[in-house]
Amino acid sequence: MSSLHYRFSAMNAGKSTYLLQVAHNYNENGMRVLLLTSALDGRDGYGVIASRIGLKSDATTYSPETDFDVLLQDADVSCVLVDEAQFLSVDQVHQLHKWVHTRNTPVMCFGIRSDFRGDPFPGSAALLALADSLEEIKTICKCGKKATMNIRTDENGVRVREGDQVLIGGNSRYRQVCARCFYN
Repeated sequence: MSSLHYRFSAMNAGKSTYLLQVAHNYNENGMRVLLLTSALDGRDGYGVIASRIGLKSDATTYSPETDFDVLLQDADVSCVLVDEAQFLSVDQVHQLHKWVHTRNTPVMCFGIRSDFRGDPFPGSAALLALADSLEEIKTICKCGKKATMNIRTDENGVRVREGDQVLIGGNSRYRQVCARCFYN
């Protein structure tokens, strides 16, 4: 029986690298995968999953309006891999969960749990509730402790504590921190 997997972490933990490695493994074994990424993420061009260490691959984009029941209805793939899964809507997570269990094809989602304020992303909260398998990908804070949170800074490097949950094109203004550094 296939499963809905959620692999989560703070920023800069290698989620996209992990996703691309999974895709490589499927491809090396002659299996097709469908790569999906959020239309909100244009750091390396729209429709591209790219890791900070240089790996990248083209992907299909999804937006809040994407209906996965329609997108996946004729998908002939061995696995679906979703990057930036925190941007999924709750309904989209339900669609993916249903698809996994009616099509017997695994879906692996990769994303962050919470925003720079410590609030959950709706997609991440739904994945934490519905995923059949959860895995935390670990990374470290500047102080050396395990990072579990994210902070946002302004253009001068000063921490920002309020604002929109998503800052389009602002990836360079985020960094991962441990809970202690988050609250200090």
